[in-house]
Amino acid sequence: MTHPSRSGGQILVDALQVHGVDTAFGVPGESYLDVLDALHDSDIRFVINRQEGGAAFMAEAYGKLTGKPGICFVTRGPGATNASIGVHTAYQDSTPMILFIGQVGTDFMDREAFQEIDYRRMYGQMAKWVAQIDRAERIPEYMARAFQVATSGRPGPVVLALPEDMLVARAEVADTRRYQPTQGAPSAAQIDQLRTMLAGAKKPLLLLGGGTWTDQACVDVQRFAEANALPVACAFRFQDLLDNDHPHYVGDVGIGINPKLAARVKEADVLIAFGPRLGEMTTSGYSLLESPVPRQRLVHIHPDPEELGSVYQAELMIASGAPQAASMLAAMEPVDAAAWRHTVEDAKADLRAWQERPAIFKDGSAPLDLWQMVQDLQAALPRDTIITNGAGNYATWAHRFWRYGAMRTQLAPTSGAMGYGVPSAVAAKIVRPERTVVCFAGDGEFMMTGQELATAVQYGAGVIFLVFNNGMFGTIRMHQEREYPGRVSGTQLHNPDFAALAKAYGGHGEAVETTADFGPALARAIEFTRTQKLPALIELRYDGNLITPGATLDTIRRNAQAAKGG
Repeated sequence: MTHPSRSGGQILVDALQVHGVDTAFGVPGESYLDVLDALHDSDIRFVINRQEGGAAFMAEAYGKLTGKPGICFVTRGPGATNASIGVHTAYQDSTPMILFIGQVGTDFMDREAFQEIDYRRMYGQMAKWVAQIDRAERIPEYMARAFQVATSGRPGPVVLALPEDMLVARAEVADTRRYQPTQGAPSAAQIDQLRTMLAGAKKPLLLLGGGTWTDQACVDVQRFAEANALPVACAFRFQDLLDNDHPHYVGDVGIGINPKLAARVKEADVLIAFGPRLGEMTTSGYSLLESPVPRQRLVHIHPDPEELGSVYQAELMIASGAPQAASMLAAMEPVDAAAWRHTVEDAKADLRAWQERPAIFKDGSAPLDLWQMVQDLQAALPRDTIITNGAGNYATWAHRFWRYGAMRTQLAPTSGAMGYGVPSAVAAKIVRPERTVVCFAGDGEFMMTGQELATAVQYGAGVIFLVFNNGMFGTIRMHQEREYPGRVSGTQLHNPDFAALAKAYGGHGEAVETTADFGPALARAIEFTRTQKLPALIELRYDGNLITPGATLDTIRRNAQAAKGG
């Protein structure tokens, strides 16, 4: 049924509601005022951000957390440019997301009008689909396609440009049906082949990662692992696909991998890579698997047929979404696992040893023991706590030592984007107010998007922020000492008083310099976020020499100097 005449902005907002959108993030702009006006009378919550990068990160985090497209609105030119970091993250992380950009009017186009950009060219290689809606009557069509593309196959971002005159034009047009994500599924013959390969194995390993996962898919893959006594590892920043306390979980395959787990990946005779892209981070620079033909008998399950065989020629390639493949694997007749059943317990023991207190803290000389800090967090917080982080060496304390609960308890960018932790945490708390949310952020990381604390205060998002303050861009400094020992350049930071900054925004803030002080500070932060529904920040002031759990900057520098003959 055709609707009475509506403006383009109203047609677009009505389409968002047809497709089940409940929350959108953005920074307002005069280029899409008609959309803002239509949102005023809708049931959609519009979260106002302080910078478009934060808005795009929040939309991406929403997509990760819910499996539905995260919605972001920004204005043209500078707004769209700022938002590109979230689009790139959504693309590399296979996250469903739709970015709407206000655009100059069609009557001004191709004149390099004020803030005009050709978004098809700008976003062409970092989005699944980029388009511009030039006619108001075609908005429902474009919207339906945008949701379909963002969620089908390998999920990812879609970008739609909205010319200003199109949004105020009126049209009589019907709404569409709600989108229906589509995914491939394994054939019975493929499941039979996988079972035959598994039955002939002696050292199999199951590696989980990627997008399209649901709660039920995680349950199904756990049943498959248990029935076949499989050790289960999780790819870089997908550690929450199996409860880390489960007996079959043996660790994460990513940056700073446990050397014993890396050896298990290399020595596996059958490796079932269920979901991950097998990119640089997950394969330790393409070293855990040889390309193009791995030594392991590789089964690669991924929703995008174009990803399969793009780097690694697996023996068995299955184009399938996670729910479709997991349900069939759960129903598969188990194989005789006698030949490798013992490896699960052995690999779990290796993980426990890997997560013990690092040697750098065993002598008690460090005033602030970051390992103990994680133990205190684990003891004080619920199992379903959502942990967020961006990029940096500080994230190792979350990746290596935190034990993630069920899906979805980890929000982190496989793209390696700095600035992700703060906005993703705020989005998580807005979307899941009943859950505890903790953000791990380095000092450099926090300063990139820390202004979103204002968003947290405005929307009552009681996030606990942990700021690791070592006065440097730590990861780059570490590499600098390794390649150019003793020549510090461009990595030192002068930071604000983070605790005072949190108070200035309206939250709670305090600084901690000793292990004994952290537990009480955490208790106060938990109580503040619970009662006040506002953010709390704990600044962790520690020795920057303690750069990783396994090395100090001094050690890295000395080793590099020795290697260079200095």
